[in-house]
Amino acid sequence: MLEKTNYGAAINSSIHPVRRGKHKIFIGMAPGVGKTYRMLEEGTALKQEGIDVVIGLLETHGRKETAEKAAGLEIIPRKEIARGGLTLTEMDTEAILQRCLPTSSYRSTSQLVLIDELAHTNVSGSPREKRYQDVEVILAAGIDVYSTMNVQHLESLNDVVARITGVVVRERVPDRILEQADEVVVIDVTPETLQERLLEGKIYTQPKIQQALDNFFQRRNLIALRELALREVADNIEEMAIASTPHGQFCNIHERVLVCVSTYPNSLQLLRRGARLANYMNAPLYVVFVADPERFLNKEETLHIHNCEKLCQEFTGTFIRVTNSNIAQAIAEVAEKYRITQIVIGESQRSRWQILLKGSLTQKLVRLLKNIDIHIIASDKTSLAKI
Repeated sequence: MLEKTNYGAAINSSIHPVRRGKHKIFIGMAPGVGKTYRMLEEGTALKQEGIDVVIGLLETHGRKETAEKAAGLEIIPRKEIARGGLTLTEMDTEAILQRCLPTSSYRSTSQLVLIDELAHTNVSGSPREKRYQDVEVILAAGIDVYSTMNVQHLESLNDVVARITGVVVRERVPDRILEQADEVVVIDVTPETLQERLLEGKIYTQPKIQQALDNFFQRRNLIALRELALREVADNIEEMAIASTPHGQFCNIHERVLVCVSTYPNSLQLLRRGARLANYMNAPLYVVFVADPERFLNKEETLHIHNCEKLCQEFTGTFIRVTNSNIAQAIAEVAEKYRITQIVIGESQRSRWQILLKGSLTQKLVRLLKNIDIHIIASDKTSLAKI
């Protein structure tokens, strides 16, 4: 058998995987939603279809239904590690890789490995610090992986989760792991259903139930975490759809609101209307100001735009400044870059003759943009004069 330290070289020189393994992640809002159960369910179905499926690491947490679902699937024994007089166990990544080596006693290679708790931190002294790093090694060997994780373990959501739950999650998974996954499936249940499972003892043992309900499993926490999980998967699906769709032919899944401000006094009114629209749609807010490169702003105009930016920040929006003599083209480029679905603009300040001769901004945007709704907000007739 090859030495453990030679596995990387052995993989590169002996296996020559035709492709990187495919990674499917089952993600949920909290423990107990059914991620592991669903992973085992799909693994069992694939085995019945003739796929070679093994369990690389399974955490049942004493849940009877989960353990029963693993029946009939081969489980690769864990590796034992001696630490401070204790014997700890970890996933045996080398044993999983061994099934793909030509020297393996198995006649067929392992086509799919099921691995629980992607965010797990390995025992000190292990070849790799994190389980997701073990998964990356397995994928690089050409083995497909199904794995599980909760949304609170995602690196970019760490601060948000801490504000929601009051808990700082120590075990985290980089966003790139989710972004690089071939498929992400959200396992969703209502907060009420999850609390019922908790009370029935299907998640934790009796001594921990009330403590969980009083802390992490509070209904308001579960509602927020559920939204995070659903949004994260929707973002992932949208990114994959954009990447695989011809330019300009994809309709965005998430709503995104863009408010177009100018030196006209009604800009603050537009911004407030846009913020209400974004809040109603639970959508991010963007505000754009297009500066004419051939025109300098006076002191009053500069202050006005500064006030627009300040108000945008109060609405937790993103303020964007661009310089372009073609205002419509600039707005269209911003809309495309940020995948805007709703645009808020003011009614044209031009006279009818000017509109007939040069066209209005609205008309130009309609020609330039597809699959974007344009909201035209009427101006206060008493404040049409330009600053």
